[in-house]
Amino acid sequence: MPAAPRRVLDIGSGGGRLLSLVRAARPGASFVALDFSPAMLQTLQKLFASESAIAVVAHDLENPLPPLGEFDAIVSSFAIHHLPHHRKRSLYAEVFALLAPGGVFLNLEHVASSNPHLHAEFLKAIAMGQEDPSNKLLSLETQLFWLREIGFVDVDCHWKWRELALLSGVKPEEPQRG
Repeated sequence: MPAAPRRVLDIGSGGGRLLSLVRAARPGASFVALDFSPAMLQTLQKLFASESAIAVVAHDLENPLPPLGEFDAIVSSFAIHHLPHHRKRSLYAEVFALLAPGGVFLNLEHVASSNPHLHAEFLKAIAMGQEDPSNKLLSLETQLFWLREIGFVDVDCHWKWRELALLSGVKPEEPQRG
């Protein structure tokens, strides 16, 4: 996370947990919380009603991101894995376009296990009998490849436990030359 971001976008804000943590760590920034669920939007509006630095925007991630301006950081937590794979890829490109040069993308995500046995072990470890049908899991390696292909640099997985991973990438300060 940049030390002093001006603007931060939270994709799939849900109940506002990640946004609250980032806001506490970077109180000088302004924020945009993006979600599509009426219940979550209501929760976000109530939670951040007194926060003039936080805008809550209704948006379905199945559609291209709206014009929101430029951001120094874009974060997401357990939202993007619900999208079809082709939409994940296009969303990553849209995130890249919204980032300021030097801006960072941080995505804490549910990723696919490398085989059915490891997937079953993950479900057992989290005491879940079967996969959530809304999950559309994709390998960590594919997602890291896509980020590099789009133009992100310093792409990495900073933390991983079974099917949970923190992916990141930085938009270069200057355009990459071929």
